[in-house]
Amino acid sequence: MTVEDLKSRLIKEAAEAGFAMARICAPDAVPDVPARLAAFLDAGRQGQMSWLEDRAAWRGNPRALWPEARSIIMLAEPYTPDHDPLDDLDHKDRGVISVYARNKDYHDVVKKRLKRVARWLVTQTDCEVKVFVDTAPVPEKALGQAAGLGWQGKHTNLLSRDLGNWFFLGAIFTTEAMAPDEAEVDHCGSCRRCLDICPTGAFPEPYQLDARLCISYLTIEHKGPVDEGLRPKLGNRIYGCDDCLAVCPWNKFAETAGDLRYAARDELNAPPLAELSAFDDAGFRAFFSGSPIKRIGRDRFVRNVLYAIGNSEDLGQLASARRLLDDPDPTVRDAAEWAVRRLEAISPN
Repeated sequence: MTVEDLKSRLIKEAAEAGFAMARICAPDAVPDVPARLAAFLDAGRQGQMSWLEDRAAWRGNPRALWPEARSIIMLAEPYTPDHDPLDDLDHKDRGVISVYARNKDYHDVVKKRLKRVARWLVTQTDCEVKVFVDTAPVPEKALGQAAGLGWQGKHTNLLSRDLGNWFFLGAIFTTEAMAPDEAEVDHCGSCRRCLDICPTGAFPEPYQLDARLCISYLTIEHKGPVDEGLRPKLGNRIYGCDDCLAVCPWNKFAETAGDLRYAARDELNAPPLAELSAFDDAGFRAFFSGSPIKRIGRDRFVRNVLYAIGNSEDLGQLASARRLLDDPDPTVRDAAEWAVRRLEAISPN
């Protein structure tokens, strides 16, 4: 089988596995990543995400992660929502969960598809393979641009002329030498919608993100109390934030999600804050079984819900906040006290 035949059959196999796009680059195709990562870390913009610094050598150099790799296959999997998630922000008595987390954990779904494609490749070439979905120190977005899937926009996420920016990335490292695709170039132009809509001003400059101000970071990765000056800006976002993705004009080309497991569970489409605040640990784990939300734990999740309650301007939420004033977790208690103060300040009594 020629190199060209192998590549065309690989792309066909990836499509049959459910991927919308598959492109190839070399492990050394992202030479600018180490300097960009070092600048990000030197500025302290990683916040509490210490693993970014701990694994910087691998994340900055894909070849260091697996020296035997000769090619990297980058794959895209759409999870495009069926409505504009910005509309959910208007319902202040309900929580807004990032689109990607409204159903099954994408890590599991994408990894199974990657393994299918990887197994097929092994049967064709007797090569070695490793698959990665967002949990290893792999610079997926930079590799995605190098492979031609899309480009890193001003919001630092990968976006595509064919898919918009609602898609997951997966990577297959292989010892098989394959012909690389042409890297994609920037098509953002003068547009800055993603920068201007950010509630917390998390983009100090185009193409740069300060995670310490990012609502996705604050609601998912940040442990302990969130700075009081930032809490009002969270609005009713209780897990992640889609604002910068939702306003991208390239989404007019977005493909519909092909897997029903990415369709939102009804109970995760703007769920009532009062109900979410009532979770104990067992109830939280049961409700979010199989969801990426489960990994942040009950206490951090309820903290987020209480910030949303404090921002709701709905006195009907006051009882829920007061009930958590004596919660065993100090961060939850702090959030409850803040929410009660916020609501009591607008109470006529």
